[in-house]
Amino acid sequence: MKFFIDTANLDEIKEASSWGLVDGVTTNPSLVSKENISFHDLISQICHLVDGPVSAEVVGTIYQDMYREAHILADIHTNVVVKIPLIPEGLKTVKLLTKEGIKTNVTLCFSATQALLAAKAGATYISPFVGRLDDISANGMDLIRDIRLIYNNYQYQTQILTASARGPLHILEAAKIGSDVVTMPFKVMMQLAKHPLTDIGLEKFLSDWRKTQENQPA
Repeated sequence: MKFFIDTANLDEIKEASSWGLVDGVTTNPSLVSKENISFHDLISQICHLVDGPVSAEVVGTIYQDMYREAHILADIHTNVVVKIPLIPEGLKTVKLLTKEGIKTNVTLCFSATQALLAAKAGATYISPFVGRLDDISANGMDLIRDIRLIYNNYQYQTQILTASARGPLHILEAAKIGSDVVTMPFKVMMQLAKHPLTDIGLEKFLSDWRKTQENQPA
């Protein structure tokens, strides 16, 4: 399973990349708005930090605008994947971009039937938002299970990119279900490496080591 980091913050991307675990980056207009840099310059810098897919989102809502924006974004770097909202105009755009060899990430997916449409349109990635479904008392991971079953049934090549992951349990469930990718905030990636027993065990080892050093003859 590939790990993408869901951020537009260059410092977070640099730190996470230094671990050797980041396969790609996802951004969105909300994340970009937090950074004091132009959108296109930001995407270009991210692409030079991470040798993997970097999702950059269009803001148009009609086909002509999305198609024009998609080409501008794709020209920034070969690693750019164009994020397109899951609306009819978006699916129309995805179909044409796919024919032209431009990779797409269809975003704001909240149902398996939406995911089916994206796959039929030829999307490279589908981004189901599991955390936001949990927020309205639905089970977001059930959506990942349904999409995995449907894609397996018909051998769709669209990759499932579990998005809006809020914590380690989302990552664990996505891995068990067979999500191709999970994107997560930097803080969630940090949480994956944490366990209280690891901290307790390490402190015990270090404490015992210090005792052995104290007992060494002068």
